[in-house]
Amino acid sequence: MTVIAIAGGTGAVGSLVVEVARERGHDPRVLARSAGVDVRTGAGLAAALAGADAVIDVLSISTLKAQESIDFFEATTRSLLAAERAAGVGHHVALSIVGIDLAPYDYYAGKVAQERLVVDGGVPWSILRATQFHEFAEQMLQRAKVGPLRLAPRMRTQPVAARIVAERLVDLAESAPVGRARDLGGPRPESLPRLMRAAAAARGIRGPIPSIPLPGPYGRAMRDGSLLPGPDAEHAGPTFDTWLAGSVS
Repeated sequence: MTVIAIAGGTGAVGSLVVEVARERGHDPRVLARSAGVDVRTGAGLAAALAGADAVIDVLSISTLKAQESIDFFEATTRSLLAAERAAGVGHHVALSIVGIDLAPYDYYAGKVAQERLVVDGGVPWSILRATQFHEFAEQMLQRAKVGPLRLAPRMRTQPVAARIVAERLVDLAESAPVGRARDLGGPRPESLPRLMRAAAAARGIRGPIPSIPLPGPYGRAMRDGSLLPGPDAEHAGPTFDTWLAGSVS
C-alpha cells in the first residue's frame, strides 16, 4: 500500500484520482481546504504529509489571466515542495497540459512556472502532460454564454477521458519517478465547436453556438494545432462521442 496525498483531491480530476487510489488499495489523503489543509498557505500540510510516500498535484484555478495563474501555481507548488522536503516525501507527481511550452500564455503561463519549480524543487518528480478532458466542452458551454449565444472558441483538441488521466497519475505515483512522462491524449483530434454543439444537443441546450477565433498568441495556438499531442504521445480511452453517449445514458 502506498500513502498518496492528492492536492486538489475534491476537484473533477482529483476526486477521480482519490477513487482510483482507493480501488487499488492505497491510502489517499485529500489536501484541500475542506479537509483542513490550505496548500497555498501551508496550513495543515505538515500533518497531512507525515508518512506520505507520494504527492499528486492536480490543483487548478479558474482564470485566463497569466499573472493570476502564475501567482497561484508558484505559491501552491512552492508550498507543497517545501512541505514534501520536510516530510521526506519521495515522489512529486504533477499534472500538466500538452503544448504549454508552445503556448506559454494566459492560464498556461502558470503551468509553465509550475513545471519549472517542480524540476528544480529538490523532490524526485514525474510530470504528466495531458490534453483537455472530455468535460472541457461542457465547461466551455457554461463559461462562454453571452446573452442568448454560447460562443465556441475555434480550437483543435484531442480530448481524453479524465478517468484515464487519473489512472495514469496513480500509475506514476506507484512507481519510481520518471521525470517527464509520456504525453497523454485521447484517440483522435477534434474541433472544439463540434464538441460543444454535440454536448449541447445531448443536454437539451438550445440556441446558436457560433464559432469564433480567440485573439492573440494563445488563440492562435488553439487553432494551429500547437496543443495537440505529438507523435510519441500515448492515445487512450474512449472517443468524445462514446464518452458523451455514456454520460447521458
